[in-house]
Amino acid sequence: MKKTVLIPVLVLLVLAGLAWHFFKPANKPAAGQGNQQPPALVTTVPAQRTSVPVRLTSNGYVSSLNSVEVRPQVSSTIAKVHIREGQFVKAGDLLFSLDDRADRVNLQKAEAQLKKDEASLADYERQLARSRDLAGKGFISQSAVDTVQSQVDSARATVQADKAAIDAAKVALSYASIRASSAGRAGAIAVYAGSLVQPASAPLVTISQIDPIAVSFTLPETELGSLIEARKAGEVKVNAKASNGMSLEGKVTFIDNAVDVQNGTIRVKAAFANADQLLWPGQYVTVSTTVREIKDAIVIPQAAIITGIDARTVYVAGQDKVAQSRPIELVYSFGAQAVIKGVQEGERVVVDGKQNLRPGSRIAEAGAAKNGANGQAQQGFQGTQGTQGAGNGNGGTSGKTAP
Repeated sequence: MKKTVLIPVLVLLVLAGLAWHFFKPANKPAAGQGNQQPPALVTTVPAQRTSVPVRLTSNGYVSSLNSVEVRPQVSSTIAKVHIREGQFVKAGDLLFSLDDRADRVNLQKAEAQLKKDEASLADYERQLARSRDLAGKGFISQSAVDTVQSQVDSARATVQADKAAIDAAKVALSYASIRASSAGRAGAIAVYAGSLVQPASAPLVTISQIDPIAVSFTLPETELGSLIEARKAGEVKVNAKASNGMSLEGKVTFIDNAVDVQNGTIRVKAAFANADQLLWPGQYVTVSTTVREIKDAIVIPQAAIITGIDARTVYVAGQDKVAQSRPIELVYSFGAQAVIKGVQEGERVVVDGKQNLRPGSRIAEAGAAKNGANGQAQQGFQGTQGTQGAGNGNGGTSGKTAP
């Protein structure tokens, strides 16, 4: 009997305990607080209006403006090498001497033939003078004079041919002296004295111009119009970063006449002064250039941008200290800053603490923001606060987006 009574009592006690646990009254808030949550601590930055240059960055490679592969024009033997590998040469410097004995003999033979034919011409001219004198006195006919005249004309033509033969022999002899056609740096020398060389053989040496030097790179075809307009307006400056970290400044000298249909880029070439030889042919460098400027752009730190699946937003601090979610359009990003649409100049965007916000959340400046918000905001605008890129929706975007 006692067990029958005890079991329902225990059940009632358990049910009463559960009811008290789940339905116990909440603690009353302190006076003046009501049911509001404390404001979230954030750091804000004012959106600024400024003109932003659109700076494009690309990978380029260094090439010589003038690179010559030196080859012989005749088959012969190397008599002497006059340069060293890696030597800088000037236009006209003697590089190689070939065996020229046969060409010198041919020149001497042509000169001797000229002297012989000049002597024959002089004899014919004397005969023509006597024939004219005799014809004037009636001792010989005019036909005899004409015959001598033809002999003189033939001798004169022979002399002209001999002179042309001498010029040809001099040209052939000049092939024995191989000279630099342009200034530059000599590469590896592939022959030595005594080597047999031919026009179809490998180059004897390559002369590459080092100063000035060229850098070839590509830009998106969307920037072609801006690039052409910028070049019409004046020189388009290009910066290239050398291997030692130094930056060199050059100018655009060439824009290709067609867009590459496979990747949608246009090939561009810039010339750089290279007296210190910081750039070398075949070297890869990072190239940057400014082709246009975005006027009256609204700029905020990239760290303020929240990247979603299909949209970008920022939190804007309203006048009532309430966070407002604002959709934006990313126009262009540079460094830690971004040009956007969707926020007005002077509106304060949340940079730090946005992960704790929801639309309508109450906010307060973190730390000493009451007195130092402007300095902290300016520091954030210069890119010292926040980080670039966050794929989880709590950070900014990174990279460059063309307008």
